[in-house]
Amino acid sequence: MPSNKRDYYAVLGLRKGADPAEIKKAYRKLARKYHPDSNKNNPQAEERFKEVTEAYDVLSDDTKRKLYDKYGFKAYNEGTGSWEEPMPDFGSFGGGRTGSGSYHFTGSSMDDILRDFGFGGFGSFGGGFSGRGARGGGFGGFDSGRPASGRDASVKITVSFDDAVHGADRTLRFKDSSGREQSLHVHIPAGIETGKKIRLQGKGETGPDGRPGDLYLEVTVADKEGWERKGNDVYTTVQIPFTTAALGGEAVVPTLYGDVRCRIRPGTQSGSRIRLQGKGIVSMKNPSVKGDQYIIVQIQVPRTLTPEAKRKLEELAPLL
Repeated sequence: MPSNKRDYYAVLGLRKGADPAEIKKAYRKLARKYHPDSNKNNPQAEERFKEVTEAYDVLSDDTKRKLYDKYGFKAYNEGTGSWEEPMPDFGSFGGGRTGSGSYHFTGSSMDDILRDFGFGGFGSFGGGFSGRGARGGGFGGFDSGRPASGRDASVKITVSFDDAVHGADRTLRFKDSSGREQSLHVHIPAGIETGKKIRLQGKGETGPDGRPGDLYLEVTVADKEGWERKGNDVYTTVQIPFTTAALGGEAVVPTLYGDVRCRIRPGTQSGSRIRLQGKGIVSMKNPSVKGDQYIIVQIQVPRTLTPEAKRKLEELAPLL
């Protein structure tokens, strides 16, 4: 992005902390003022219209705005024409050097979440670092087919269920194969799931030729009691009184984004499913898409009855 660009907030006449409604209002006002249809044969107005539209395009997008607020125009990659996390200046894991850096996920995920730009960062380690091949423990030897080059390493990591759902920033501290302490400030991308391998290119052990290998983070997402994940959908249970099941009513249901009131239809059977659309986990391939939440209904049956309640039910039984 050219260095002569004006600050986007200044372009729209806003303070940095402006909310989305303020941003939209300011853009509409300026867009009407400088729209080419209202300013024929006025190249200055046309350029101004392009400027305010560009500013609005960034500030109205949550992801782009966060990157712009944090890095300014450095977050714009002219090579790809997109806004993304700038590559941090991060020391090699190998060779006894220490370093720290930040890794953020902004794109879609395949077998390796990022092929040319690594990120990771996740709760607790499981199994420690291990090399792929010759040596165990530390950043052991792994010949990736590149003669006398860097050695790849892997680490098993565990993230909490909530961090995997919502995303989070974490700082990892550990020791490399030389015993030197390393630290890594990382961003857990919302929607990550067990089995994903995150490739940090060039963050493995330095080989004899001075080239570093890659570091692979093998992700496991911890379980959370009462929740089951299947892809981007989640499953939970809710218990309702048998009177609510028979007569209908409402039940308060927890979701990943807060409690909601759910309507119970009369005659609801135990084991019935209620679908809450869009209350599942965000897709890593498309952040605007979320899975669904499925509520499994369980009907509560009283373990004990008062004499009066028992009598009432006995009177009711023939009618049912």
